[in-house]
Amino acid sequence: MKDLMPVNGLFSLPALGYDKLGDVISLETLSFHHGKHLKAYVDNLNKLLPGRGLEGLSLTEVVKKADGGLFNNAGQMLNHAMYFEQFSNSPKPMSAKFVALLERDFGSVEAFKKEFEQKGTALFGSGWVWLSADKDGKLVITQQKNAENPVTMNLTPLLTFDVWEHAYYLDYQNRRADYLAALWQVVDWAIVESRLC
Repeated sequence: MKDLMPVNGLFSLPALGYDKLGDVISLETLSFHHGKHLKAYVDNLNKLLPGRGLEGLSLTEVVKKADGGLFNNAGQMLNHAMYFEQFSNSPKPMSAKFVALLERDFGSVEAFKKEFEQKGTALFGSGWVWLSADKDGKLVITQQKNAENPVTMNLTPLLTFDVWEHAYYLDYQNRRADYLAALWQVVDWAIVESRLC
């Protein structure tokens, strides 16, 4: 993902390239999740940023340096921007190179997906499950609570599934595992792979 930069000191709500994701995520969910939840994080970030000495920094740099409410809103903006960007109604499949990386670090693509879903389902409360690369290029799965992002652990985030209830409750009610399993249908692997430096 190209790092988001403020314009005239303000961050903007990232645009969506779709209004629903097939039968996986409805228009109603997206209108609340993107149009209300994410918009609130962006608006709050812009209110909290002035005077903190972080003006002009990229969103990732703000997340690395902020704390308290500023961190929560910057982290949620970054997490959501990556989440919404990685989906498509015409998703590209994994490249053979990326399949090989998953097989190297997880044994198989199926084993990776199973572990990813399990960690997303098992995360207590609200948060995110991430696939990231460490400094040596090894792929790792992490669970992050609330607004946390792997960049704070010097990891390169590649893929994330949001497990806050607002991401899925209108479509899946309390069936978080079903929501996580369904998301694979709309992951655009070309976007995920482009985040691997």
